[in-house]
Amino acid sequence: MKKIFFLSVAFVFNLAVWAQQKPNIIIIYADDLGYGDLSCYGMSKISTPNIDKLAKQGLQFSNAHSTSATCTPSRYGLLTGKYPWKQKGTGIAPGDASLIIPTNKATLPSMLQKVGYTTAVIGKWHLGLGTNSIDWNTEIKPGPKEVGFDYSFIMPATLDRVPCVYVENGRVVNLDPKDPITVSYKEKVGNDPTGHENPEQLRMKPYPNQGHNETIVDSISRIGYMSGGHSAYWKDADIAGDITKKAISFISKNTSNPFFLYFATGDIHVPRYPHSKFRGKSGMGLRGDAILQLDWTVGEIVKALDSLKLSKNTLIVFSSDNGPVVNDGYMDKAVEMLGNHKPAGSFRGGKYSAFEAGTRVPFIVKWPANIQPNKKTSVLLSHVDLFSSFAQLTGQSLQNDDAPDSFNMLPQLTGKSKKDREYLIEQGGPLSIIQGKWKYIEPSKGPRIDHDVNVELGNDLQPQLYDLSKDTGEKINLASQNPDVVANLSALLKSSKELEITRP
Repeated sequence: MKKIFFLSVAFVFNLAVWAQQKPNIIIIYADDLGYGDLSCYGMSKISTPNIDKLAKQGLQFSNAHSTSATCTPSRYGLLTGKYPWKQKGTGIAPGDASLIIPTNKATLPSMLQKVGYTTAVIGKWHLGLGTNSIDWNTEIKPGPKEVGFDYSFIMPATLDRVPCVYVENGRVVNLDPKDPITVSYKEKVGNDPTGHENPEQLRMKPYPNQGHNETIVDSISRIGYMSGGHSAYWKDADIAGDITKKAISFISKNTSNPFFLYFATGDIHVPRYPHSKFRGKSGMGLRGDAILQLDWTVGEIVKALDSLKLSKNTLIVFSSDNGPVVNDGYMDKAVEMLGNHKPAGSFRGGKYSAFEAGTRVPFIVKWPANIQPNKKTSVLLSHVDLFSSFAQLTGQSLQNDDAPDSFNMLPQLTGKSKKDREYLIEQGGPLSIIQGKWKYIEPSKGPRIDHDVNVELGNDLQPQLYDLSKDTGEKINLASQNPDVVANLSALLKSSKELEITRP
């Protein structure tokens, strides 16, 4: 009996050691944060000390990219390891969209579940829920659970789209069954006030013709119509605090087993209305104040890890879903108070754009157990590569149909290699491809500038070719001088639209 007892104790001990050896993984995904919006990336007007500290304690990348220049496709690529432009329905999702991630394919969280990770998504979702018509008053599925998340506390779409409620594990939080929710993106439902009918009720006015003038929630008009669910409405000023508390609670409950947390903040997406302790503090208006709030959020999560003695073996990735946009629907004085600050840094374009600022984003990795502090790298990689890299990290082999566009970049993520990704495809409006020093943007129709948001989109009927080693601002089109390079990159881009990685 004693022998059996000691064997059992030994088994439990070895299991605990195994669990502790696998690093906890946290992805902190900012929203619309530009390459130049952090002081560790050159922002001089305000300071982001907590994110700067993350960079000093880890590895800071200067050539990392989201898959796309907008939110829904970037999130799809991150969680599936697949370029979103290969999947129909991955454009910017309305608030009542069906789930766009297939439930019969491996995802980043489901892959980690297989080796014992407890998984959670907290914050912005914007990947659709349910199938066909969503009933917000019952359990909503399929959703995060069906694609690999054990726990979820989410904003279903994004901050400027209804429904403006939290959904926890498939159910709307604080919903009064006597006040059921109805959502429509086609026509007004119910009698709730709207921005275009009741502008006197608004704390910030929407710009005309940008769609942000429909149902009013928390004194801000949104995209889409909603009635009911009044007891479940979020307060915009409390969102960052609410989701940060949920994240810290999840971490605290999983100190003895490896966990994966996908923490998708709402900052600095519109409508920008941070907590009162940040409003007016940046000197750059609500957009700058929201950056301060984002930095605070990062600091709180790191502080929690430190207090629980989890920091050493926790791998943190901090990045953004796409590049910056200053004016994106609301008159919040972001343009007027921008001053000489350049949210995209030295890069051209921004959110929605095929130029570099659309997808080249801040990217920091901290893992004290395996990454040397205070290092910088210019290695080329994509968010889509996290899937294969974390599979390698946790000792897993992927099948050919898993994460089909993801490369194993674990040596690069940990600073052990400076080898670039073989090539990288970006999605703005048109697709573009980077290989070595060259960036090729395929010809495309459409406006060159989105005048509503004042962003160059990168559309041109002629091919574009830029030497990023000399011209990070993509000012000199070298396509006519380098026809062979254009032909080669055009052919590679064309073949890549169908090509998927063959794994050994």
